[in-house]
Amino acid sequence: MTSHPAAPSRATTLTASYERCRRLHASYGRSYYLATLLLPAWKRPHVHALYGFARHADEIVDSFAMTGDRGTALEDLVAQLVAGLAGETVADPVLPAFTHTVRGFDIDLADIDAFLASMRADLTVHRYGTYDELLGYMDGSAAVIGTMMLPILEPLPGAVGRAREPARQLGLAFQLTNFIRDVAEDLDRGRIYLPLEDLEKFGVSEQDLIARRTTPAVRDLIAYEADRARDHYRRALEGIELLVPSSRPCVRAAYELYGGILEEVEAAGYDVLAGRVRVPRRRRLAIFTRYLTAASAAGRAERRTQVKAR
Repeated sequence: MTSHPAAPSRATTLTASYERCRRLHASYGRSYYLATLLLPAWKRPHVHALYGFARHADEIVDSFAMTGDRGTALEDLVAQLVAGLAGETVADPVLPAFTHTVRGFDIDLADIDAFLASMRADLTVHRYGTYDELLGYMDGSAAVIGTMMLPILEPLPGAVGRAREPARQLGLAFQLTNFIRDVAEDLDRGRIYLPLEDLEKFGVSEQDLIARRTTPAVRDLIAYEADRARDHYRRALEGIELLVPSSRPCVRAAYELYGGILEEVEAAGYDVLAGRVRVPRRRRLAIFTRYLTAASAAGRAERRTQVKAR
């Protein structure tokens, strides 16, 4: 992928494709979907398109319901993506919205390639020896999602370069939070995303995890990974102020919602093997409500801003 060709003709209308992406986002990304409701209305479909595509690819490599050959299905998606970006009609209903957003915001195609490389890795790599190795995977599975979102969220003038690393860090924070929460679910897929060197450091065996034994050593291991995730959140925080005001409430809410997962993990005594912890609905709504007034005010202020003609 090296260019952004002209728009394709489409078997699926853009309206239908964006709606498909919105539904994927609402179904699988409840916390972030709730946060996107704080964005100006025109930005939301494009965020849904990026999330919808990422989830669509992730379901190919991860879904328990997938019965066909995952590798073949993923490469078919890639082939259709390349064709769609080249102006051809494609059958996949998610791609018209995704390619429309990619072209409209000049999203870096190298980020898409990195994402797809991590999706391919999920087909064959089920363990990571070190955190550096895991970071290499997360760079494609999560950090690039943060940088792809940046043009939609709009960094302040002159702040694009400075906003990139915090956006990457927020993607890493969200991904590691998911790995911590989903240890049991990932085990059902035959995967362990926690670095093996960390298991060894705390005296945890793979069999301890597979047998769902929440020993003191397992709790210490999860607490250690949670602290590592919090460090990524800290590195991401400065990036929020580098966005235009109308995007900040959304990102702040997402920051708190995902950070709330770590707080729920801590409240559960770092037992992530007994079942998936969740941020209670009441707390999610309270976070959303807290930022609603600020989001409305920022949106109104930006709509009143007059751009001077040169």
